[in-house]
Amino acid sequence: MNTELEALSARIREEGAFVDRITEEIGKVIVGQRYMVDRLLVGLLSNGHILLEGVPGLAKTLAVKTLAKTIEAHFQRIQFTPDLLPADLIGTLIYNQAEGSFVPRKGPIFANVILADEINRAPAKVQSALLEAMQEHQVTIGDTTYRLPEPFLVLATQNPIEQEGTFPLPEAQVDWLMLKLEIGYPSRKEEKVILDRMADAWVGQSDTPDAGPEAAVRQVATLDDILRARRLVKEIYIDDKVKDYILNLVHATRAPEEHKVNVGQYIEYGASPRATICLAVAAKAYAFLRHRAHVTPDDVKTIGLDVLRHRVILTYEAEAEEITPEDVLKRIFDEVEVP
Repeated sequence: MNTELEALSARIREEGAFVDRITEEIGKVIVGQRYMVDRLLVGLLSNGHILLEGVPGLAKTLAVKTLAKTIEAHFQRIQFTPDLLPADLIGTLIYNQAEGSFVPRKGPIFANVILADEINRAPAKVQSALLEAMQEHQVTIGDTTYRLPEPFLVLATQNPIEQEGTFPLPEAQVDWLMLKLEIGYPSRKEEKVILDRMADAWVGQSDTPDAGPEAAVRQVATLDDILRARRLVKEIYIDDKVKDYILNLVHATRAPEEHKVNVGQYIEYGASPRATICLAVAAKAYAFLRHRAHVTPDDVKTIGLDVLRHRVILTYEAEAEEITPEDVLKRIFDEVEVP
């Protein structure tokens, strides 16, 4: 086993070198925010869609655009609005007068990396169309189903403050988001670097729209690099004790009293079995980022909050006491025994 893991570690270091190059290129534009960059890469490596939540101005959109520029992939940004239609997302049938038949005109969803900006501003019909794409990697136009290109990744943003003109995301769709990231403010030192780097670019935007700070970013990875890395992520070893730890964490969101965690009165619904799968796969991808061939309990704890925070629904009692899913999950992570 040790020999196999050593061989796998060597392959990860060799074939995963592009991940470090991506991080370096993103660092040319994004100051700090290592938490966000790491999780974007976890989603890329584990075939998992991501929701980035944070107040405006924290470089959520810029980070996704910059990531897409580092990859030799087809990127599309879709601005979600209340008047958006499913056809605006997936495409529609156009009548060809010369041939006397309808032909499909594919929409912007046919790309490798999709930036779904302000995803919660689109109505239910649009969210349903997006859910099929996220879940099945396919869309239906008329009576024909079309496969989406691989890899296919949805990176969505959401503003937690402004609720006017927004729609709650369906629970089924939320559960198909592997990670939900809570993006915070940069430190004072990082903000000084942002000021020095971005002020001149801001003033010159109108004159040279294609010469922003992200223009210096190079393509350093191909789609084949990503697909090979995903195959390696599948091979990363998880010990049975770590698997049991993952199961205990997820089960503790459903029956916390069985794990001697006193938060049962705050949880209406716990995480689904999909959360168990996502936590294991995300932990593998995080280990890959650290060039390791095995998953540790620390990997699970590090990525666990991002996997579970949007999958735990709280009771009215929790809301009345201003208790958040993070508060409940931190108690669970603190009190469930670590192997």
